[in-house]
Amino acid sequence: MRDRITFKCSECGNENYIGTRNKKKHPERMNIKKYCPKCNKMTEHKEKK
Repeated sequence: MRDRITFKCSECGNENYIGTRNKKKHPERMNIKKYCPKCNKMTEHKEKK
């Protein structure tokens, strides 16, 4: 079962991206490096609680 998750910028806290993942196969939280338009640079985006 795939659940929708929201990604939040680790620097400014802006919620920029939405993705999906299988929580049974990958129970740990996701971290991705994406572009943040507010910071105007590539930052680490963490899964929102």
